[in-house]
Formats: sequence, C-alpha cells, structure tokens
Amino acid sequence: MTNAESPSIEHRQAAPDRVRCAVLTVSDTRTEATDTSGQVIRELLTAAGHEVVDYRIVRDEPVEIRARLEHWTETDGIDAILSNGGTGIANRDTTYDVIAGMLEKRLDGFGELFRMLSYAEIGAAAMLSRAVAGVYRRRVIVAMPGSTNAVRLAMERLIVPELAHMVYELRK
Repeated sequence: MTNAESPSIEHRQAAPDRVRCAVLTVSDTRTEATDTSGQVIRELLTAAGHEVVDYRIVRDEPVEIRARLEHWTETDGIDAILSNGGTGIANRDTTYDVIAGMLEKRLDGFGELFRMLSYAEIGAAAMLSRAVAGVYRRRVIVAMPGSTNAVRLAMERLIVPELAHMVYELRK
C-alpha cells in the first residue's frame, strides 16, 4: 500500500456503517407495484446495511420533483437521496434538469463512470443518459435512469460501494 492509498482506506473505515436514504422514482406511469427500479434500489441499500427512511413516486413534473427533494433536504435523518427516472432526453424527462440545477457540488465522475460502464453493456445508446450526482444541503443526491438494468449497474458498481464514504466526506 502506498501513502496515497492510506487516506482513502482510513476514510472508508471511518465511514458510517448505515446511511439513511430516501428513494425517489420519477414516472408518469409507475405505481409501487410496477416500480421495479425503485424496488432494486431499496433492496440493494438494505442488503448493504443502509436504511430506507422514505420512498415516493412522483410524476415527471419539475415542481413535484423539486418539492420532494426540498422536503427531504430539510428533513433530519436523511443522508442521501437516490432517484431513478427522467434522466433521458425525451420532452418529459426533467429529473436531470431539476437536480443539476439544485446541486451545490457536482460529482461529475458518477455520470462519466456510469456512462462508461453502460457503454460496455448497451453501446452508444449510453450517451443518452444524463445520470448525475452531487451534493445539495449536505445530502448526497444521485439521479439514475429509470431502467432496472441501469439502476442495478449504478447501484452495484458505483453507489453502494461508495455511499458511506460520500456521507463521511460530507460530515467532515
């Protein structure tokens, strides 16, 4: 191990064991019964030892998305908000626009890495994703596509492995 690696390992060891998360599905058509992407997020968080403190589905309307995010970032007991849906380029896809406009600090690497990993699975169509992550009011906010496969990829390869570390950094 080099000295450069040591701080990262120490940070991971000091990270919280449990992150309190809110999960947001943005969709005009999904219900709790048909929201497989939201279910995958909740299952993977729980399996990793994190807590899902709230889960909602809102229509792809900027006012509704922003209101839900504002509420959660004003609520004690929520460390991270994970959303899915509305990150494409269709006229109704507004999640990215809302979240990107709110972020105080962007984690550009999330979107870049997500698209790189997606490219390996789906090819050039990966460039259509506007997945984004960052910080707003000392909360981690991540916006993933609505596809269940995309959610699983983002959660397993990027979010779950680093979520506690991100929250640790915000608490410093």
